[in-house]
Amino acid sequence: MIVYEDDASAVAPELLEGFFVGWPSPPSRERHLELLRGSAHVLLAREEDGRVVGFVTAISDGVLSAYIPLLEVLPEYQGRGIGTELMRRMLAKLRGLYMVDLSCDAALEPFYRRLGLQVWDRGMGLRNRDALR
Repeated sequence: MIVYEDDASAVAPELLEGFFVGWPSPPSRERHLELLRGSAHVLLAREEDGRVVGFVTAISDGVLSAYIPLLEVLPEYQGRGIGTELMRRMLAKLRGLYMVDLSCDAALEPFYRRLGLQVWDRGMGLRNRDALR
């Protein structure tokens, strides 16, 4: 049974194995834990044994805006509605804000559209792969 929670304080790095599939330089488990704990909002999907099988994070000013940088579900748990439930819960937490933004690959747009997000004209960014270490 999958349990959803919004506190990463009790998560140990060894419970974060298998994420960031396909990333050219995935963050270490310790770095992953830092980003979970450093987010304004975090939601975890966990097995009863404590293993994290999915997560979503948001950074926010708490007034008008939030950005959802990461939604990840372990490959063997995909297709079970876990990502949808994580996003549904995160969007509910952020409901009163003026804007909630995220970036995704074109292949993921249908998933996010089903949750009510829209495609905008432009997005820009920088990537510092050394920061993943």
